[in-house]
Amino acid sequence: MTAPIFDLSGRRVFVAGHRGMVGSAVVRRLAGEGCEVLTASRAEMDLRDQASVRAWFAAHRPDVVVLAAAKVGGILANDTYPADFLYDNLMIEANVIEAAHAQQVAKLLFLGSSCIYPKFAPQPITEDALLTGPLEPTNEWYAIAKIAGIKLCQAYRRQHGDDFISAMPTNLYGPGDNFDPLGSHVMPALIRKAHEAKEAGAPSIEIWGTGTPRREFLHVDDLADGCVFLLQKYSGFEHVNLGSGTDIPIGELAELVCEIVGFTGTITKDATKPDGTPRKLMSGDKIAAMGWKPRIELREGIAHAYAEFLAGHVKEGTV
Repeated sequence: MTAPIFDLSGRRVFVAGHRGMVGSAVVRRLAGEGCEVLTASRAEMDLRDQASVRAWFAAHRPDVVVLAAAKVGGILANDTYPADFLYDNLMIEANVIEAAHAQQVAKLLFLGSSCIYPKFAPQPITEDALLTGPLEPTNEWYAIAKIAGIKLCQAYRRQHGDDFISAMPTNLYGPGDNFDPLGSHVMPALIRKAHEAKEAGAPSIEIWGTGTPRREFLHVDDLADGCVFLLQKYSGFEHVNLGSGTDIPIGELAELVCEIVGFTGTITKDATKPDGTPRKLMSGDKIAAMGWKPRIELREGIAHAYAEFLAGHVKEGTV
């Protein structure tokens, strides 16, 4: 459903996770909406601590909340720290959503992840595929936490009438990304590998798996625009996919990244490493029907992400 316009101008909008790639993009996008953006450092509020979150919300009383804070990482990080990914994300979302209800926040947007969907969901994945099959084992801990966040928003809407909505972004990339070799997702990992190989004059780079899995990518600035669109236009029980609508094999992505970065060596594949989900393309029909679509093409977006990497606009301590 498309709701009447929810006007953000003059509102106090709290962006949880403002220092992350997603949160910082949302803050940039909100600059043109005439609202007051509220942020809080970890020293000011520990999102995993209920008392800390309740006290901050009572003191600052935001009108709108964008819940972009999460513990995130790639396959290796998820597989190595399952307890951290499940516990931290459950605590963050539960504390923020409950505090938003207690303070009668007018609107809340919870951001999940495309990994909430079954490993072998029909492609492209529509919103109603949720909970119809088993998850990808390498990131099920994170996925379960995010599914709980969706259901918590739905529960508060059903029981209390709160205008809490959820959006599920696809694989994201762009300024502020995490380029740590042990914690990054595929796009920043490839950009860093190709750059360091070029700088070192290396003959090749290696990628995990067979290179055949297909992935969808969305520039984080497009995501932020989609988030603002949903805050203004959507009020519904079901979550909404936010993606680009196209995907690419990881092997081809590696070739494209190398071309943009300027690395001319070869790409080898370690087939002993996990591929993860074979394909994960989300349907964007629901939000497209409301009138939104992304604007940044993949080649342009990767070039922009690489320029930001060279400029040092990345997650702290990762380069």
